[in-house]
This record gives sequence, structure tokens and C-alpha cells, in this order.
Amino acid sequence: MALLEREKGIEIHWEERGEGPLVVLAPYSIFHPSVFDPIAAELAGDHRVVRYDDRGTGESSRMGPHDMNTGSEDLAAVIEASGGGAVVVGLGEATNRAVRVCAERPDLVEAIVIPGGLPAGRDRLEHSEAMASSDTVVNAFLSMCETDYRGALRSLVTAGNPQMSEEEIRQRVRLQSEYLPQQTAVARLRVWVDDDPLQAARACGDRLWLLCAENGGGGWFPAGREAAELSRQLFPDAHVEEIEDGIVSRPELTAAVVRRVTAPLRAAPA
Repeated sequence: MALLEREKGIEIHWEERGEGPLVVLAPYSIFHPSVFDPIAAELAGDHRVVRYDDRGTGESSRMGPHDMNTGSEDLAAVIEASGGGAVVVGLGEATNRAVRVCAERPDLVEAIVIPGGLPAGRDRLEHSEAMASSDTVVNAFLSMCETDYRGALRSLVTAGNPQMSEEEIRQRVRLQSEYLPQQTAVARLRVWVDDDPLQAARACGDRLWLLCAENGGGGWFPAGREAAELSRQLFPDAHVEEIEDGIVSRPELTAAVVRRVTAPLRAAPA
């Protein structure tokens, strides 16, 4: 475990395991970090896997600000402290931060692998069935987060994890509400609602890897064939691949893509 000091005394908690090319798991603030446990276990045998808590969450300082630029700067600082040259794996709004770092500090990022979600503004989804495209749905969810935070988390966990039992859902909601305070969750969601990282994502070129599974996105983002087609339209230089399942149920599929990206690094002489 390590603490990265940022401005005004804020500390970012981060930890690493394994040896090999650097992989940074960028936290998706509305999900508990345990969603990354399967992929971390898959990769730690031949990669150095770094995980961290965003400011305001987990063991990092429970302080803001929670704007996208600050979050991107924190991610860049974690990568730099880890030695740079990272493959960043991220979901949801974490991808917005990752593409900014890649575009602004290409020396820090080898590639970004996204096994769910698109690094683009919600208006780019206007013809999609995804819930994120609907102002009505998004505003209702924001309102629920403000008035019934645990209920909002439960709806999110249930939609994204149909395989979970009732007890597992209760446990995940409890862990998530402890990890991510309500005030921080609402602030981060409001930032994401109005954000559009499309130009930064396009600047990443072929460093961007978009993985599309039929059950990806939890209903909030395009999935499967729809996600693949939209990704190819929005990001013509990116790698777009359809996979059978997502990062939690089939972590080895995402890990296989990461290994393809890092193969030249793992083959290089020490």
C-alpha cells in the first residue's frame, strides 16, 4: 500500500501486485473496486497491476474537487508514480479520465482497454437504446441518488449483475455505500452527465481498444453489436472487438486483449 500526496494535503491510496508490464485499473467511481478483483487476479501473474481509490472514495482523502480534469490529473499522477508506460483498463466514466491522460500525456499511456462503456458524451448516443442516452432516465437516477442513495445503488447493481443472489446484492450495496459517500457519488455523476471526451478519445488513435459484449454496460451504455458499430463510427482509428462476456463474468477475455497489447513489452529483454 502507498499514499500519493497531491495538492492541499490530499492523499491518493494506491497499491500494486505482480511483476511485468504496468496495468493500471482506473476506478469507476459508482462501482465497488471488487469488480476488478477477477481481472487483477488474471493479470497479476505476468503484469504489475496497480489499483487506486479516487479522491473522495475508499482509503483516499474524503475531499474534492470531483471535476473531470482533477480526476484525470490524479490518474496521471498515479501512472507517473508507478513508472509510466501503462495499459489503462477502465469502465464507464473512468474512460473519460483515461482518454484525457492519453491525449495530453502520451508518454504515460501505452493503451487504454475499455471492456464496457464509450468515451463519448451522452448526446453521441441519441439513437441508441442505452439508458445513458435518455435525459429522463439519467435525471431520475440522479434524483434517486440524492433522495434514496442505497435504492439507487441497488438498481444499478441489480441491472449490471443479473447473476447475483439477493444476499450478494445486499452485500455489494453495503460495500459500495461505505466506499463511495453519497455526496461524492452525486458530484461525480453530475460531472459525467455533461462531459464529452470524444475529441480526446479520437486523439488516442490506435491506442484505444473497445471491447463490446452483449451483456456489457448494464443497460446504461450500448452493448454487443450496437456498441461495436457505434464505436467504429465514433473512433475510426481504434481497435473495436466483440467479445463473449464482460470483465466480471469472463475476465480472461479482457486479460487476453491486455496480453496482446503488452506482448512486445513482455518479450523485450530485461
